[in-house]
Amino acid sequence: MRTQSRRTPRTVFAVAAAGTLITPLLAGCSGAGGAGGGSSAHSINVLMVNNPQMVELQKLTAANFTKDTGIKVNFTVLPENDVRDKISQDFANQAGQYDVATLSNYEIPIYAKNNWLHALDSYVGKDKGFDQEDILAPMRTSLTAADGKLYGEPFYGESSFLMYRKDVFQKKGLTMPAHPTWQQVADLAAKADGAEPGMKGICLRGLPGWGEMLAPLTTVVNTFGGTWFDKDWTPGLDSKEFKQATQFYVDLVRKHGESGAAQSGFAECLNNMTQGKSAMWYDATSGAGSLEATGSPVKGKIGYVPAPVEKTKSSGWLYTWAWGIQKASKNPDDAWKFISWASSKDYEQLVGKTDGWANVPAGKRTSTYDIPEYRKEAGAFADVTRDAIASAQPDNPGVQPRPAPGIQFVGIPEFTDLGTKVSQEISASVAGRESVDSALKKSQSLAETVAKKYR
Repeated sequence: MRTQSRRTPRTVFAVAAAGTLITPLLAGCSGAGGAGGGSSAHSINVLMVNNPQMVELQKLTAANFTKDTGIKVNFTVLPENDVRDKISQDFANQAGQYDVATLSNYEIPIYAKNNWLHALDSYVGKDKGFDQEDILAPMRTSLTAADGKLYGEPFYGESSFLMYRKDVFQKKGLTMPAHPTWQQVADLAAKADGAEPGMKGICLRGLPGWGEMLAPLTTVVNTFGGTWFDKDWTPGLDSKEFKQATQFYVDLVRKHGESGAAQSGFAECLNNMTQGKSAMWYDATSGAGSLEATGSPVKGKIGYVPAPVEKTKSSGWLYTWAWGIQKASKNPDDAWKFISWASSKDYEQLVGKTDGWANVPAGKRTSTYDIPEYRKEAGAFADVTRDAIASAQPDNPGVQPRPAPGIQFVGIPEFTDLGTKVSQEISASVAGRESVDSALKKSQSLAETVAKKYR
């Protein structure tokens, strides 16, 4: 991921909730020897987020990776907010307590610029079995820093798309376009509202958080022609395009969205869609695995189409939970062996055979989409997901040049704090406590303060 005229303070930056497939399964637990500890040359410490795919990895490590390599893995597993905070502290101080951590394509270029990460190019070059060229190109790009070096390997990747109830649409005589616009989605939401008892037309995140509500909303802003900052770092939150997109989003969720939208994030919308309370849902492609899982009441009833657009050809976001090695790690070779296994083709096969193919940590490798068993289990959403990731343009997501990369975020350290504060203002609009004009006027002022550091 390339940047232009970007200065990154060598300090710990604020962290906040991101909006990927995160379920608070574990309030903070450790396994395979506990957190920390393990000073042996054949023991590494891994700090990771507690999403379902990571929990499955933890269960499979001892009987597979450790058995084959002799390398013991001490896991610390925490909810997203907590893990981001702990990672930023440990890596910023180069304390070396953890060898490997789960980082996103937001943090990795910033951490790399701060010299907190170990470059992976030499390992990739020697590890022919890993097959780096098989990693989807947008993922490789997003995990490459401004110096042209690779600093992360994806565990899974995602974009965003529109999910809808095929059976409900058929019953109501509605047709979903192959490539819908947002206005078409709004019209369909109005017609699908009340199609079944308690069903709303659409579910959209309204929960504050730079990675919660702002993730989908910023993709809407991009395709409506808006931007957080132009190429000269002039904030655009009070622009006509930004206002139009935000007003559209707020109006849509208030008129045809879920009840309690201002407190609804990814998890709540997933629950609503699973329980038949929403006819449509625009969100992360990773949500499809849960909708199509064995036992899901809506399995086989969901259709998937690309993220809605207005002025751009595509608008889906790009996100990955990836592995990074701390620069201060005393065990980088063993750390790479773990990463190579955890992001390998063989690991996908292992998960498919032990936990079901819909649960494979996909969205990172081209070869995944050629696995017959995976296509059979995830065929409803596999191609749409792959195409969404392939069409994502983190360096050019809108209609004008940007000063920093990112689709659903701005790739600067200050965005965690700025985005969260702006999301709180807009969430108040979703709740009906504040007008969109007022929310964006305050937000523009917050963005001006950040912009002054970069001009």
